[in-house]
Amino acid sequence: MTHDLVLAGGRVPGHGVADVAVRAGRVAAVGPGLTGAVVHDVTGRLVTPGLIDLHTHVGPGYWGIDPDPIAWYTGVTTWVDAGSAGAYTLDGLRRTVSGLGVRVPALLNVSAVGLAGRTGESRDLANCDVGLAVDTVLANRDLVRGIKVRIDHETVGVNGVEPLRRGLAVAATCGIPVMVHIGTTPPALDDVLDLLRPGDIVTHCASGIAAPLGPAVRDAYGRGVLMDIGHGSGGFAFEVAEAQLGAGLTPYTISTDLHARSVHGPVFDLPTTIAKLVAVGLPLDDALAAATVHPARALGLPGGTLDVGAPADIAVFRVEEGRFEMVDAHRQVRQAPLRLVNEATYVGGRLLPPRLPAPSPPWIPLTDAQRAALARREHDIRTLLATPLVGADGLAEQFPRPPTRST
Repeated sequence: MTHDLVLAGGRVPGHGVADVAVRAGRVAAVGPGLTGAVVHDVTGRLVTPGLIDLHTHVGPGYWGIDPDPIAWYTGVTTWVDAGSAGAYTLDGLRRTVSGLGVRVPALLNVSAVGLAGRTGESRDLANCDVGLAVDTVLANRDLVRGIKVRIDHETVGVNGVEPLRRGLAVAATCGIPVMVHIGTTPPALDDVLDLLRPGDIVTHCASGIAAPLGPAVRDAYGRGVLMDIGHGSGGFAFEVAEAQLGAGLTPYTISTDLHARSVHGPVFDLPTTIAKLVAVGLPLDDALAAATVHPARALGLPGGTLDVGAPADIAVFRVEEGRFEMVDAHRQVRQAPLRLVNEATYVGGRLLPPRLPAPSPPWIPLTDAQRAALARREHDIRTLLATPLVGADGLAEQFPRPPTRST
């Protein structure tokens, strides 16, 4: 049988060296000797399901970024928007994502105003209207896969865990999970964790801020609360991740919390974040599962596997071995034994083309080094876009990747 596309000879987790065939936007077969109208030789490459980033901010609002100029060179095909929009602003999110090349499911912010500003969205409990949020979820089942609640002192003020209680009430009514952001106290982390149910998600689980190693963490982990990395600007510490792994508290999902203030460092992208977890001892195959099949299961999303019939969301990586310096949110350094360099990203069997990123919003502070790096990246991508496509064989020749960024 002839397929639309075959990626031939790559290493496919769970299958060894195999071909991956695509027909009508879905995975049609995985195995040896497959034929197709278009065949790309990916010998020596790692072929994975498209990565699913469980915690991003696509917008609208203070934190939002455009995912398409990042997705094409990182392999991230599904970007879960984690609470940028509440009931008042969800229509704006829907308009924002309607023309994108990637998939964007959403977690509805319990606060109806969402993340229009930097913080403080749950200081006025009138914004955390349970009935309004329930109605919004029920009217937008195609988009909304969970509820997002940020619990830290700046966000909730004197309201403690009440916004979380309201978010859990919405989630229970609608049969969906809650993702809770933990940060500076009060409220105490134990008070947050004690409320969570099996299948709910704690993001920033390896934060160096919220004492994430106590008995309440172990209890939550034991009863099925899911731990998510959510790196962000301040939510990931190497020493905490190492201690958690040593205690058997393995994160269920690896996500970036990629937003306008983390995309230029310290996070950069999901493959870099995966390498940071490998640097502290998580095996690569486990890290890949935490960025593919696990987030798909957590929210009931399509994709996350290369099973026959799954959406043909596929990433092709070159695995470079060596010693690569990685930096956490607190400027601590570890050496990763490898890094993933994306060579092609497909959504529904369609190769994502290079895209030039928009300028950083004027309210985002950038260092001189970041501005210089952005100028170099823009130059590199403009040069790439001006280069005619060459060769049907060898994806690196067809779509050269931009230079690897310093971490």
